[in-house]
Amino acid sequence: MPDLVRFEAMIHLFDDFEHTAWRLETQRGYATDLVSPNWVRFQRGESLGYEESSPWHASVREKSQAGKRFARVRLVDSPPTEGQRFLLASGLGNVEAGEDIRNLYRSDAERLGLPDFDFWLFDSRILAKFHIDEQGVTVGVELIEEPAAVLRACQARDAAWHYAVPTREFQAQVPSSA
Repeated sequence: MPDLVRFEAMIHLFDDFEHTAWRLETQRGYATDLVSPNWVRFQRGESLGYEESSPWHASVREKSQAGKRFARVRLVDSPPTEGQRFLLASGLGNVEAGEDIRNLYRSDAERLGLPDFDFWLFDSRILAKFHIDEQGVTVGVELIEEPAAVLRACQARDAAWHYAVPTREFQAQVPSSA
């Protein structure tokens, strides 16, 4: 069993990275979303745009203005799950904050041989591999600096990024309120 740390133990990486924080999201839904105040707003059909009071939005905006880059690719089923529709809707606020979020159909990800686990990749040198249970709960994060594993994550990032569609364009094709 790999050494896992709590998510809170890796949070410093979002402040410490020098140029790029990149994520692959593979889940059909996340337990944390279900308890978010934005989940209720999403259920009511409200807009989930940029919120100055959001710590994530503020951090992304600040770091983006300093020349750092946040980006991610989210896998989406056809049709999208409710959790994926929530991410499509709430992702627009992240995009407004300065994060580049793109989407890729799961079938395309499988064809490309992308990993089936979530991860963050910091500066193409630290891989934070998430271990998530069947209920969408993150049970721990594996921090990996082993060059071959990091290289595989970089290759997955490059393949996903090449084929993924920017959030605004993707959302126009797949409404989040379907």
